[in-house]
Amino acid sequence: MEKKTYEISIRDLRKFFPDNSGEDLPDDFFIAVVRYADSAKILQIISHPCRLDGFMAIFCIKGRLEVEINLKKYSIGDNSVIINIPGNIARVEKADYNPSEDLNAVIVAASREFLSDSKMDYVHMFNESMALLDNPCFVITDDELGIFKKYFDLSSALMNSDSQNKKQSLNGLVSSCLNYAGAIWSKKISEAQDPHAGKEKSMRSKIILEQFLKLVTEFHNSQRGMSFYAEKLYLTPKYLSKIIKEASGRTGPEWIDSFVIMEAKNMLRYSDMPIKEVVFELHFPNSSVFYKFFKLHTGQTPSEYRKLSAQNAR
Repeated sequence: MEKKTYEISIRDLRKFFPDNSGEDLPDDFFIAVVRYADSAKILQIISHPCRLDGFMAIFCIKGRLEVEINLKKYSIGDNSVIINIPGNIARVEKADYNPSEDLNAVIVAASREFLSDSKMDYVHMFNESMALLDNPCFVITDDELGIFKKYFDLSSALMNSDSQNKKQSLNGLVSSCLNYAGAIWSKKISEAQDPHAGKEKSMRSKIILEQFLKLVTEFHNSQRGMSFYAEKLYLTPKYLSKIIKEASGRTGPEWIDSFVIMEAKNMLRYSDMPIKEVVFELHFPNSSVFYKFFKLHTGQTPSEYRKLSAQNAR
């Protein structure tokens, strides 16, 4: 049993789908069509929790996939899209193995750098990504799916062409596709929100929150004090705490603790490492402190959580 979450780059992902990946493209973009015959391959690759160092979207055209993001399960079926942002822990739990359903999905992944080189509103995408933590899955209409299929077909044709400007052409195409997907997703989020929920937070607050969450994603295992993150962002701890609370409704320590709990649950559920080693990996001073922290946030001891998770998996 693996001890830690896999860290997967887009380059690693492309290796599993050599027929789809476009060998002469840089290692910061990936697109692959997944059919029923590939289901076992998908599970072999990402049935264990993994982190991808870029943005990834799975478009399920037909069939069904059970996907887990940050330990929360989502079922996506016909005309469904699920988006994963950098730092999330994701795994494909189950794929449709009924040949009559003929699983048909498209995986698209791109690095931050690739998206930055495109002409899309990248800052806006980062501002929206906090909502993606809670709303990564949405359903699209047949007409919208038809447009996405045209994007996929054109992308595949470009990747297999001998164009000298292949990356630049793909940048423009991906920019257009993601802007279209973002508009659909933003509309659905807006429709689901309470129209009387309050004024929209300032752009600066959103950017600071996203920068904070990006740092927490990277350093939560070892750094849990607001002073560390405030120093990284060239802000005072008091001001940073105020901004985080106003922009998200949660305090900075609450965000940090949620990432640590997610990491602890992941290790306890998907690894066989002793709890003492989990304590060491998460930089707790001793087992007693970890036990109290874990029970405070989950209502269970680490041992109880591991036992219950094993029973539920049977």
